[in-house]
Amino acid sequence: MRHSGLSAADLQSAGLGELMTEASSIRDSFFGNIITYSRKVFVPLTNMCRDTCGYCVFVKHPSSSDAKLMTPGEVSHVVRTGERLGCKEVLFSLGEKPERRYVDARRRLNALGFSRMTDYLAEMCALVTEETDLIPHVNAGTLDDDEIERLKSVSGSMGMMLETTSRRLMRKGMAHYACPDKVPVQRLRTLERAGRARVPFTTGILIGIGETFDERVASLEAIRDMHLRFGHIQEVIVQNFQAKRGIAMANQPEPTLDDMLRTLAVARMILPPDVSLQAPPNLERRYDAYLDAGINDWGGISPVTIDHINPDHAWPLVGRLRATTEERGFVLQERLTVYPRFLREAGEFLDDAIGRKLRGLARSDGLARDQRETSN
Repeated sequence: MRHSGLSAADLQSAGLGELMTEASSIRDSFFGNIITYSRKVFVPLTNMCRDTCGYCVFVKHPSSSDAKLMTPGEVSHVVRTGERLGCKEVLFSLGEKPERRYVDARRRLNALGFSRMTDYLAEMCALVTEETDLIPHVNAGTLDDDEIERLKSVSGSMGMMLETTSRRLMRKGMAHYACPDKVPVQRLRTLERAGRARVPFTTGILIGIGETFDERVASLEAIRDMHLRFGHIQEVIVQNFQAKRGIAMANQPEPTLDDMLRTLAVARMILPPDVSLQAPPNLERRYDAYLDAGINDWGGISPVTIDHINPDHAWPLVGRLRATTEERGFVLQERLTVYPRFLREAGEFLDDAIGRKLRGLARSDGLARDQRETSN
């Protein structure tokens, strides 16, 4: 079985075991028995955002006492703690362009000397690269060409979840209603801009937010087509929606494990084999089953910070993740912010200074030289 010629209906009705066998075969032929993860520290630069997605618990209104814009001192403290514990990636995550919607967000940003959140983000990335050996990965949402070029000079990679290409989810009562940055064409334009700028990029889909299976397939095909044009997609995440107290979609049913396994297997079949496939292990108790559906990466795991996007779901300890991975016949290896292929082509995809720093952290195969064996 191969994806070519199969419709979304075929993929939805095919036997799950058959799909998973095919997906695992594709994974094994390209990645062998190596499963990777990134040892990271999570920096939620701001939890203010101009979007109000129905599934999000991260975002806080600027009037809330929980609304936050981290200071340089706070960023430095978290990052240095991560460095002491062997982290090599700084994941900067932030709400999208709150200063364009909220006066209070704009005032807080101005007090730090900036008018755009992405300019402040670039400054904090520079702080990290100048003061530590860690490499920033930035999740800043939709970006224009100028923002991408500025951030590329101070980061190893960037990311933005496509989530879905379905405009239907923009309707009133749906997950992306009144969210200007979730218009599919805007997110696809960011993927294209990153491709033209030769930025190693992470994207993915979020399942269980009201989309159909056909729409999942269409979203994965859009990511595939973008990579075939530019070759810059380093990994694709399939993330399952989690119901949380206080969100608009609190009563929305979560995807089942079988739903995740089918989507992962189909993703592996649709995506080019050189694109890593990732699923978060902290959002499913039986996450070891993901290995049977073709994944080759667990994503970022932090010994320092919680998953601020899903704060009720702790990351597994690296020691536990290693044992789980090895029980399935694989070898767990720590990677860097950038996958080995992009290190080999560093002159094309990386700023010179960032490339030198990454090569200093890498062993000959492009994975992390310092493989931490602690249980954290």
